[in-house]
Amino acid sequence: MNSLIIGAGETGVRAALKLREDGYAGTITLVNGEAHTPYERPPLSKPTGEPITLKPVSGADQLAAHNITLLTGERAHLINRTAKRVEFESGLATPYDRLLIATGATPRALTVNGLAIPSALTLRTYDDAIAIEARMLPGARFVIIGGGFIGLELAAMARAKGVDVTVIETQPRLLARAVPAEIATRLEQRHRDSGVTFHLGAAITSITPDHVITLANGETLRADTLIAGIGSIPATSLAEQAGLLIDNGIAVDATLATSDPDIFAAGDCCSFPHPVYGNKRIRIESWRAAQQQGYHAARAMMGSTEPFSAVPWFWTDQYDLSVQIAGLPSEGVTHVRRETEDGSLLLFHLATDNRLIAASGIGLGNAVARDIRLSEMLIDRRALLSPDDLANPAIRLKALLAAH
Repeated sequence: MNSLIIGAGETGVRAALKLREDGYAGTITLVNGEAHTPYERPPLSKPTGEPITLKPVSGADQLAAHNITLLTGERAHLINRTAKRVEFESGLATPYDRLLIATGATPRALTVNGLAIPSALTLRTYDDAIAIEARMLPGARFVIIGGGFIGLELAAMARAKGVDVTVIETQPRLLARAVPAEIATRLEQRHRDSGVTFHLGAAITSITPDHVITLANGETLRADTLIAGIGSIPATSLAEQAGLLIDNGIAVDATLATSDPDIFAAGDCCSFPHPVYGNKRIRIESWRAAQQQGYHAARAMMGSTEPFSAVPWFWTDQYDLSVQIAGLPSEGVTHVRRETEDGSLLLFHLATDNRLIAASGIGLGNAVARDIRLSEMLIDRRALLSPDDLANPAIRLKALLAAH
């Protein structure tokens, strides 16, 4: 049996190791399109005050010890489903019995009035991060387009190095798709307190090659470095070429199998039905989901029919604050506030029947981590909860969990 995994990020590496852990004795080939050892992506944008370093997901020695063949610098360009073979740009061709596509996502390119802005930097790879970090010099002027997780994490990192930072966001508030407004407001104020300038609800009419940015209101900004943090696109070209079903990413079923039963997809590149949300098809870009789906895909490749049902979890660290989210807040119809003695804010998002759908929190350091973890377990148990209990900080979530 030949198992081939395209993509050596969090998902692909975890899947390869899980196959061996669960007793798979066939060949495993892990394809790494980058020149570096497979590495973690979160440290590339999380402001720690230390220089960016490459943190391996797994070293080449560990992979070799598990008899996993790592192909470094190889890029797949064609899946031949009839011959069950993947062809690479180098001319190499590798057969498979089971194939996992874990190609992740690519940053969305910046365009203005239909014209590409090639000088706008993006962040996805270690090389991207090093290039951006090299420009973070005291007094440098950064303009970051996009007030999402990546843009704001880079803003916090740059301010810590004395960079002048301006963030432009087309929406009227930050993190509009990912974080509830009350939490986004607290985070915005923390950035403002640290000297970040914001233009919210702002449209860009032009950007010159030397980074003079003109807004729709006529205001002009100048940047030494222009960064686009405007989201990402699932990497689906291989799957499309192979004729696999595409729906906001590579469409997989509850087990993470594609429309071809011998091909699986996991991580940022795929969308799947989630049982907590009525089997609504979702796509998750998250470090933990990448891990979890890697493990799950490995089991599915070995014949498991268990559905993937892990509750989504996201986090971002900016300055001394951490935001953590369990579940999908946008799926709730109402929410309940809980403020704690340490100044943290928790929001519990409920369905019409008071079933807990999601929980969001912001606080210093890891102050909200425990409550978000307990909320995650309550979401998984489909717990019906009293809004009064959730609002009352004297009632511990651990006690609510014990009752369910």
